Amino acid sequence: MEKRRHHILQLSSGLMPYILVVSFIVPFYFVVSAPTSEQITIGVILLLFFFAINLGSFRAKDRMRVVLTIVQMATCVVITLVYGYVYLALPIALYIGNIRGKLPFGILYSLHALLTFLTINYGFHTRSVFFMIQFPFVILCLIGVVLIPFNQYSLQKRGQLRDQLADANKRIADLIKQEERERISRDLHDTLGQKLSLIGLKSELASKLIDKRPEQAKQEMSDIHHTARTALKEVRELVSSMRGTKVEEELVRVGQILSAAHIRFTSTGDPALPNVTPYVNNVLSMCIKEAVNNVVNHSKAGECAIAIEQSATDTVITIRDDGEGIPPGRKEGNGITGMRERLEFVNGSLEIVSDQGTRVALTVPNVIKQLEGEKDV
Repeated sequence: MEKRRHHILQLSSGLMPYILVVSFIVPFYFVVSAPTSEQITIGVILLLFFFAINLGSFRAKDRMRVVLTIVQMATCVVITLVYGYVYLALPIALYIGNIRGKLPFGILYSLHALLTFLTINYGFHTRSVFFMIQFPFVILCLIGVVLIPFNQYSLQKRGQLRDQLADANKRIADLIKQEERERISRDLHDTLGQKLSLIGLKSELASKLIDKRPEQAKQEMSDIHHTARTALKEVRELVSSMRGTKVEEELVRVGQILSAAHIRFTSTGDPALPNVTPYVNNVLSMCIKEAVNNVVNHSKAGECAIAIEQSATDTVITIRDDGEGIPPGRKEGNGITGMRERLEFVNGSLEIVSDQGTRVALTVPNVIKQLEGEKDV
């Protein structure tokens, strides 16, 4: 698990680091100005104790932080009452701003503000001249005690939100990578799987015909050669550019594949699909490729027809064949599952009916039409 670094000050703290440095150095002047050596010694010990507690408390756990904050407050009260130095309240205020949780923050903030106000008020009554000399700075200190915790708390929350946003972006990037891997896997399956299956069928047929019908076997070998070159070209295109394939282009390839498999092919409708986005067009082309791949490999059909119908809201592409159909109870393969996932991703649907052949219906919404309708409204 990755360890997070705890920053005492945020990058946007501004003048706060300099104020804290001054508040850490100046108290020694007040202590060494004490009338007796015992007070000086006790004061130095108290300051070193305070600084050690203050710096060490940033690494403490949540409950211990509350305890150490109260210890710092008590030390600050003693130093204020004995030496007249109230400005240690500023580092405490900064530390309170780093307390996590609204309830601990609220309790410590209220307690610190109350103790600071009472000690300053007591100092004005007991050492009025000394505190009146520092009056502007004392007022600024009191204002800092009120405002610094909220500012630091806000910076801390902002830092936490940045961390959460970074984690969310990392997760999104991982999901995008995973989705891209799955997409490439499906594309490779649809591209290579179709061609390799056809090559397998053709080579098996050629091996059977090579003695009985050598001319037809030569034709089958020629088809194998052509299919292999086509597959190589498609793989190069897929790997090098990953560009989307249009339905119009896919229908040309489908016609060549079905012709090589001796399956009659007809198509109706406008393959340009003006009412869908390029991405949806690519999704439909890959689904058509997989459906035709199933026709070639499993249907034993003699004819395959593709019909494109476009209405005001939807585009429907239907692939029909007159083959054996899908046996009852047969589970969906990876190809059909990939088709369904692709279509669901673009709010489309897949319908497969097996009756005197197989009918596969690909339905997607006309996104552009819908957006234009919204603009008109």
